[in-house]
Amino acid sequence: MPSPTCYLILNPSRTCHRLLLPSPRLPARFARLRVSCDVPRQGSDGGGGGPKRGVIPTGAGKGKKQVVFFDAAPPIAQQGGEEEGKVEVQTRVDGSALRLLRRTTKRTLSVLSNLPLAIAEMSAIAGLMALGTVIDQGEAPSHYFEQFPEDNPVFGFITWRWILTPGFDHMFSSPVFLGLLTLLTASLMACTFTTQLPMVKVAKRWSFMSSGGSIKKQAFSESLPRASIQDLGVILMGAGYEVFTKAPSLYAFKGLAGRYAPIGVHVAMIFVMAGATLSATGSFKGSVDVPQGLNFVIGDIMKPKGIFSVAPDIFNTEVHVNRFYMEYYDSGEVSQFYSDLSLFDLDGKEVMRRTIKVNDPLRYGGITIYQTDWGFSALQVKKNGEGPFNLAMASLKQSGNKKLYGTFLPLEDSDPSKSSVKGISMLARDLQSIVLYDQDGKFVGVRRPSSKLPIEINGNEILIEDAIGSTGLDLKTDPGIPVVYAGFGALMLTTCISYLSHAQLWALQDGTTVVVGGKSNRAKIEFSDEMNRLLNKVPELITVNEKTVDNKSSTA
Repeated sequence: MPSPTCYLILNPSRTCHRLLLPSPRLPARFARLRVSCDVPRQGSDGGGGGPKRGVIPTGAGKGKKQVVFFDAAPPIAQQGGEEEGKVEVQTRVDGSALRLLRRTTKRTLSVLSNLPLAIAEMSAIAGLMALGTVIDQGEAPSHYFEQFPEDNPVFGFITWRWILTPGFDHMFSSPVFLGLLTLLTASLMACTFTTQLPMVKVAKRWSFMSSGGSIKKQAFSESLPRASIQDLGVILMGAGYEVFTKAPSLYAFKGLAGRYAPIGVHVAMIFVMAGATLSATGSFKGSVDVPQGLNFVIGDIMKPKGIFSVAPDIFNTEVHVNRFYMEYYDSGEVSQFYSDLSLFDLDGKEVMRRTIKVNDPLRYGGITIYQTDWGFSALQVKKNGEGPFNLAMASLKQSGNKKLYGTFLPLEDSDPSKSSVKGISMLARDLQSIVLYDQDGKFVGVRRPSSKLPIEINGNEILIEDAIGSTGLDLKTDPGIPVVYAGFGALMLTTCISYLSHAQLWALQDGTTVVVGGKSNRAKIEFSDEMNRLLNKVPELITVNEKTVDNKSSTA
């Protein structure tokens, strides 16, 4: 059955002098409406061009008020409603996405700032660093095939696959190591933003307490009868406290730098890891053995170690080995070896000359040249007054770390067509003495290159003119070293600062009594002792009557 309203719309010609429309959805003042239907609706004569709504007067006594009935909602209003609905839906979607992003970010930061996770990350990094000192780094794959064979695994399961697959032959640039550094950096940053910075913000606030009960709940509290809060403030300022007063309240603190120190420690650790990452991904390294008197170009031996390695112009520099020599102990063992080096630019101009030794490298233009090894390059020999001949010295395998070099001087009467060529053999462990054997392999004698004494072997006079050594050099460019050094310096400084105690003190003037309370994040016993010492310095107030009584007592 149609509602009364619909009945009026469908039958505008019906006479209806009074219609009660109670509706629970309307306010109380609109519970009853008087509607008069005596006036017919305009356009009801069947003309299709009339207006779409009828205006019905509400009665003779209330002719100024009208009730308007619509056949349908206006088209403009419908379009506006659709647009507003779309905007409302889009706003809800954006709001839901934003809330989801915030929840995800909050949960991620909560997980990353977890202390056990950070400890596990640092333990894993320390373990990999220790493993990198045990495993030989930067060797050829064949070296690991021999050291970690599959048919005889180390500890029963470690083979070369465990070394080469994760990149542990270059431990400090391996994806596993760099990934752990990145994860630890994220944990430190999350802890800084979620824990340390809020603690600093709270510590910087000037928080006054207006209740003596709140002050007495502090770790340290005391009441000073007949005292002044101004006198207490002066004494605290003399002890290095920052003092603030507001009406009867006082707030003081000291050691705020101790609150900033943990943030500095985190930043310093991030600097150290950033420098290590830069060293692993942006440096160059190379090794070379150069005989005395020869030279090499730096760029020819330098190899990039990472994706961020960029070759500088200094790689065009030429290095010339002017001289190589060694020093010996009294026992004959090598004690130190030196290389006299000259550096030349593209124009052939000498830009630097310096003698280096072990633990005393050469640094130029961001490149560091280290003295790391030595070798025996050639032996200058005269035979029967002819020469000198340069005989190349070959390195012979020897057990242990001791070196052994040898060369061979064929004799003229030997038949080259035969497989065995006879000649003089020469062996040396260093550059200071040469051991000689005849063509039958019998020992003949020992000669020093500097002695200039000839020796006769199989009818030939042999004179050793000089022993030419070769220097073993390591070259490296490492842009991360300054960052690492700066990080370690900041780490030591901020670690020391973090031991400073952050002490806070509150006081309230309650009549003639001063209620004092405070706390400290470290050295709590020392803080209590300091407070007792400072409070003992607060002068006691004496009233006029007490002063008069004291004067009479002293006069009597």
